Amino acid sequence: MAYTQTDRERWVAEDPAQKRADRDDFARDRARVVHSAALRRLAAKTQVLAPGHDDFVRNRLTHSLEVAQIGREFGAALGCSADVVDTACLAHDLGHPPFGHNGEAALDELARDIGGFEGNAQTLRILTRLEAKRSHPDGRPAGLNLTRASLDAATKYPWRRGDGPRATGKFGVYEQDLTVFEWFRAGAPAGVRCLEAQVMDWSDDVAYSVHDVEDAIASGWFDPRILWSAPDMAAVLEVAARTYAPDLTPDTLDAALERLLTSGAIPDSYDGSRRALAALKDMTSRLIGHFVGVVEDQTRRRHGPGALTRYGADLVIPDGTRAECAVLKAVANHFVMTTDERLAVMAEQREVVRGLFAAYAAEPEQRLDGDLLADYLSASTEAERTRVLVDQLAALTDLRALALHGRWVG
Repeated sequence: MAYTQTDRERWVAEDPAQKRADRDDFARDRARVVHSAALRRLAAKTQVLAPGHDDFVRNRLTHSLEVAQIGREFGAALGCSADVVDTACLAHDLGHPPFGHNGEAALDELARDIGGFEGNAQTLRILTRLEAKRSHPDGRPAGLNLTRASLDAATKYPWRRGDGPRATGKFGVYEQDLTVFEWFRAGAPAGVRCLEAQVMDWSDDVAYSVHDVEDAIASGWFDPRILWSAPDMAAVLEVAARTYAPDLTPDTLDAALERLLTSGAIPDSYDGSRRALAALKDMTSRLIGHFVGVVEDQTRRRHGPGALTRYGADLVIPDGTRAECAVLKAVANHFVMTTDERLAVMAEQREVVRGLFAAYAAEPEQRLDGDLLADYLSASTEAERTRVLVDQLAALTDLRALALHGRWVG
C-alpha cells in the first residue's frame, strides 16, 4: 500500500514555491521536528534519572534519538516510510513535562477539572498548536503543520480520555484539539493505530526496556548478579505482572526470564571497566536485535512480502517476546524507580510542580513565557486559561522548573 496524496496533505496548505523539488514531504516533517524547540528541551528532561545525576545515563532526548534509530530501520524493513516513522519516534515524548511520568501524574491532578493531562495528548498539542512554524489564514496556530501520515504515526493512543480500552487510562487528544485530530484521522478506523504508530510504540518499548537496565547497571543502581537470585526476581516478576503485562500468566513471565538468563546476552557481573562497558553495549545490541527481529519475522509471516504501511497491516508481537520486554521494564522499575530514595525525590518533584502551578496562576502576566502569555490573554474561559498554565508547566525542563521554584516558592 503506497502513500497517497491524502497521506501527504498538511492541515494548512503551503506555498509550493517554498518546497524543494528534491525533498520529500515526509523528510520535511522530520526536519521540522529535529529543529523544534520542544525536541531541544528534552535534553534536560528526566528519562529515568534526572539530567545531571550521571554522565552515562539517558535523558529524554537521547532516548528519543535511540527510539528513532530503532524505528527508522525497523519501519523501513517492513516497507513504511523511514521518515514518517523517524518523525513519530522523535516526537513521541515531546509532551512529557519535567520529571517524567512523575511530573505527568502531578499535572494530571492539577488539570483534573479541565480534562486532565496526558503526555501523548500534549505531544499532539505541541505538534499542531504550540510549536511555532505555520498559522491558519485567520491567525490561529497550526504548529509544525506536519502531514496527515506523520501526525497519525505520532499518535500512540488515537482516542479521547475515557474512549480507549479499559486496560489503559492513556489518551491522545484533548477536547480543545479535536478539530485537527478529526482532520488527520479522517477515514481511519476508530481507535485503531496505523502501522507506523505501532512501529514507533514497539521501538519505544524495546529502547527503554533495554536501555534502562543498561543505565541501572552502569550507574551502580543494580548489580546484574541479582538477576540470578530467585527471591529477588520473584519480586520483579510481580512488578512485571502488575504493571506491564497483567494479561500474561506467571508461567509466561517465568519462562521469559529464563530465556533472558540463558540467552548469554546479559552479563552476570559488572566492575565498571571498559571491558564491562563493552559487554553492556553488546547486551543492548543483542536484545534490541532479538526484539525487533522476532516481531519483523512474525509480522511478515502473517502479512507476506511487499510494503506494509498505514492500515494495510498490524505488527505481530508474540506473547513470549512481550513478556521478555516486560521483565526488563520491571527490573528497572523495581531496582531504580521505586526505591525509597527515588520515592522521596519523586515526592519533592510533585511539590515543585504544584508550587509552580500556584506561582504561575498568581502572576500569569509577569511569569508566563511570551507565546503562552498571548494564549492566556486571548483565552475566553477559565478552563482555557488553566490549560495555558498547564502548557507552560509541561514545557519546562527539569532544571528550569527547579530554578523557578527556588526563585518564586523557595
